[in-house]
Amino acid sequence: MTSALVFLAAEGEKENPLIPPWPELVIGLIAFVIVFGFLAKKLLPNINKVLEERREAIEGGIEKAEAAQTEAQSVLEQYKAQLAEARHEAARLRQEAQEQGATLIAEMRAEGQRQREEIIAAGHAQIQADRKAAASALRQDVGKLATELAGKLVGESLEDHARQSRVIDRFLDELDDKATTAEAAR
Repeated sequence: MTSALVFLAAEGEKENPLIPPWPELVIGLIAFVIVFGFLAKKLLPNINKVLEERREAIEGGIEKAEAAQTEAQSVLEQYKAQLAEARHEAARLRQEAQEQGATLIAEMRAEGQRQREEIIAAGHAQIQADRKAAASALRQDVGKLATELAGKLVGESLEDHARQSRVIDRFLDELDDKATTAEAAR
């Protein structure tokens, strides 16, 4: 057994287990170059092709996204412009409605004032007509009473209608003059 250990020790000094023998190293290197060349010729172009397709797809997606974003931005600007225009139109319509309302109120007030004045004028005319009618009736009644009273005082009948009317008219005119001067004095 010791001889086997000595043999292994002597052999170990000659060969390092970390460094392979030269023929194995050359065969491994040739196999590596063959495999690497095969991979470079067959596999690498396919990998590059797939990578290029992915890069183009990503760039195309980015371009599409940028185009979509640009389009969305223009649609947003159009929407904002339409919204601003609609708000402006609504404000204009509101202002127009307020102006029409103010005009309508002014017209209604003027119409109401006109009707009020017509009613007042009609009332004054009616009062004036009633006053004249009452004055005429009063004049006749006072005239009759004055004639009867004068007839009783004088002792004669004052039945002459023309004379009676003149006397009554003179009497009432004097009363009207006195009333007018009294009102003017106030």
